[in-house]
Parts: sequence; structure tokens; C-alpha cells
Amino acid sequence: MTTIVFSPNWLGDAVMALPAIADIRRQTDGGQLLVAARPAVAGLMGLVAGIDRVITLARTDGSSPIGRLGQDVKAIRAQGADVAILMPNSMRVALIAARAGIGQRSGYDRNLRRVLLTRAVARPRARLHQVDDYRHLVTALGFANGRREPVLTAPAAAIESARRLLAERGWTGDRRLVGVAPGAAYGGAKRWPPERFARVIAALTEEHGLACVLVGGDADAKTAMAIEAELGKITRRLPTGAVINLVSRTDLPQLCGVVALGAAFVSNDSGAMHVAAALGVPVVALFGPTNQRATCPVGRRATRVLTSPAWCRPCMLRECPIDHRCLMGITVDAVVGAVKELM
Repeated sequence: MTTIVFSPNWLGDAVMALPAIADIRRQTDGGQLLVAARPAVAGLMGLVAGIDRVITLARTDGSSPIGRLGQDVKAIRAQGADVAILMPNSMRVALIAARAGIGQRSGYDRNLRRVLLTRAVARPRARLHQVDDYRHLVTALGFANGRREPVLTAPAAAIESARRLLAERGWTGDRRLVGVAPGAAYGGAKRWPPERFARVIAALTEEHGLACVLVGGDADAKTAMAIEAELGKITRRLPTGAVINLVSRTDLPQLCGVVALGAAFVSNDSGAMHVAAALGVPVVALFGPTNQRATCPVGRRATRVLTSPAWCRPCMLRECPIDHRCLMGITVDAVVGAVKELM
């Protein structure tokens, strides 16, 4: 029997779905386990043990929505899957699975898609952490839950590639490495100010002898440049390799390699935060408008979630309409102290 799991579309959500995918893998009785994922997530799934094949769905840019739907249906039909388990709650993935002719199609009963599912699972009444939301779904489908922590292992080739990349920029390994992810795809309200990230990096490099590496995607490039500009104002000349900017310079396997080499990781609420936790790196996570009870990092190592009291949080807004107090209340000293504690 061939089972295909439709992965969540966001990197952080995909990481939080890994325990549920592992539950399915353990109990497929020797059958094939496939994962269908958007391009931004497919690279992650390619690093996960136990997945037999990853099907990369069409990009969301370029062709028309109808054209993309047809491409995805054709790609999924070609797999000959018997069972589809839908992690996203969208109507679109249910339509793809149905039109691809998959006989058993299971997912949460959301967004009026019951007619397209052969098994529609009721959502839990209590608000769960996203990890447990996915685990609840597979439990309802008859898969016993195993360990709760998402687990990723950076391949040896990715580690070696990361070492070369860092060495090219001056890192010799004599300074312990701290990863810093200053971006967040959801919106500006989730991003701690670049000036404060710069002050944290200055403290870690100048006062504590660490090296910091900035990581992120293309959308984070301007934020990284702002951090570098601020560092130029507030620091004396730093040694080569003390601060390395790899934002938009890594693919997903390289990112995992870089993060895995770190002794700690500092991040907004982002996909990179969840990747670091799943790799077993201690994480300092900064939460503003989003709900840490639902999406805080879950990992094998210690994590520190930093928040600031605000009557309006968690508002879940993409942009703050007032003074961003939920993040502005998190101090540089609190972040530096949390990194030191974890290390």
C-alpha cells in the first residue's frame, strides 16, 4: 500500500508535522510513504528519515491557478497512491487528492471540504499546540503517537558544505557559533528590531568571544543589511569571521548544516526557529503577536521563549497598528542572558 501525506505549506508548520509523519511511517506495514510538498518545504522533507519519495508540487507563481492545479493532479495521480492524509486544511489539497483518484482521503473537517474526503476528522475542541494538532489527526486515523519532538538530522554532506561556506567567510572554529534568524515570513509584526539584534550580536562577539552567523531567505536580506550597518556604528572592528552574513546564501540542506554547527540559535517566531529546535540546537525564541502556546519550538534540547506582557497579545496581526510593545518589551539583556544560560 502506498500512502501519500500532503505536507503543510510553511516551513515551521512542516517541521511541527514531523512527529505525526513519523507516527504514520512506523505503522505503514512496509508500504511506501510519500510526501507531497510545496517547493519551499520539499527540501526539508528530503532530509527526513523514512520518507520513500518527495513529490514537489507546482510553484505558486508563473502559471495560472487552474494550470497549477492540473499539474499537481497529474503529478499525484502518477504516484498510484492508495491513501492520502491531508495535513493542510485547504480545499485545494482535498481537490487534488480527489481528482488524482486516491481512494482513501483523510483530513480535518474544515473549509467545507467534507464532500471531497472519505474520512473527515472533527477538530479537537481544545486549542492544541500545532505539533499536537497534527498528532491528534493521525491518532484519529488509527496511528498511535510516538515521541512528540520533531527530529531532523543534517546530512554529513550538508555539514561539510556548511563548514566550507563558513570557512570561506573567515570562521575557523575557534569561536563557538550562534545562529541568528532576524526574519519572519508572516509579517513585520513578528520581527524584533534589527538594531536590537545588532546589539545582541555585539555583546555575544565582543564580550563573550562568540561568532554569530545570520541566516534567512531572500526576503530577509534588507534586515540583515540593516543589522550589519548598525554593527558598523556600535562596534569596534571585529575579527574576521566573528559576524557572518549567510542570509539568502544557503539552500535548505546548507541552512540545516550551518544551524547544526551552532551552540545556540536566536530567532523570531519563524520556520528557521523550528528547524533549529528539530536539529537539537538550544533555541532562544522571541514571540510578539503570535501565540507561543500554539507554536513555540519543541526540541530535544532546552529552549527559552521570551515574551513581553501586553494587553493586546497575541493579536496574530501581520503588522502592528500601535507601538509594537509585545516585542519592544523584550530587552537585549534578556536575550543575551538567555543565550548564555543555554550555552
